[in-house]
Amino acid sequence: MSESILHLENVSVFQKENLVLNEINLEVKKGEFVYLIGKTGSGKSSFMKLLYGDLPLLEGSGHIVDFDLKTLKEKDIPYLRRKLGIVFQDFKLLPDRSINKNLRFVLKATGWTDDSLMDAKIEEVLGKVGMKTKGFKFPHELSGGEQQRIAIARALLNDPELILADEPTGNLDPQTSVEVMKVLQEINATGRTILMATHDYALILKYPSKTLKCDGNKVFEVVQKAV
Repeated sequence: MSESILHLENVSVFQKENLVLNEINLEVKKGEFVYLIGKTGSGKSSFMKLLYGDLPLLEGSGHIVDFDLKTLKEKDIPYLRRKLGIVFQDFKLLPDRSINKNLRFVLKATGWTDDSLMDAKIEEVLGKVGMKTKGFKFPHELSGGEQQRIAIARALLNDPELILADEPTGNLDPQTSVEVMKVLQEINATGRTILMATHDYALILKYPSKTLKCDGNKVFEVVQKAV
């Protein structure tokens, strides 16, 4: 039996006083690739924020990568995020420094100190996303697809147990989306768990996998044929 990476029971998600999602019961097991779909405003981003500690868990119980979301303290959040790789739609790269320095900044911020180990890690993650030769470039010198690959590389720096990708292809054209998707598929094939929020149904049809849907304040699993 594969272990559970994410387990939620009767969870409600609030933005301030507003109830966004309720009665969420779900489990994601180690090594799964799971889509999270739903219309804009259906609660996908709020759901993601709950998972990486940006919104508190007020109702229900939840565990993610060995952290209890109900008892999560402010000081625990950086440690939780080290076990999660988070990929955003808008890349969130620092524009004033090269790709290598972007990645080094994250390593230093998460406690790395040894220069040679940092260099080796940066080379390793850039290799995984096919960007080994681009480390000296600045973000504005890269295409959107290349920037998103760098964002995925950044998410891999601390060997996360779970990657949360929030609309990672949202700003990309269809061809580039497929390229980024292939990178995520390769990462998943190495045994890493990925939860990806998307509204790109073409990708889901091309790469079918377990799919959760946000709709009517609920999150539930959908059968592929119904998409």
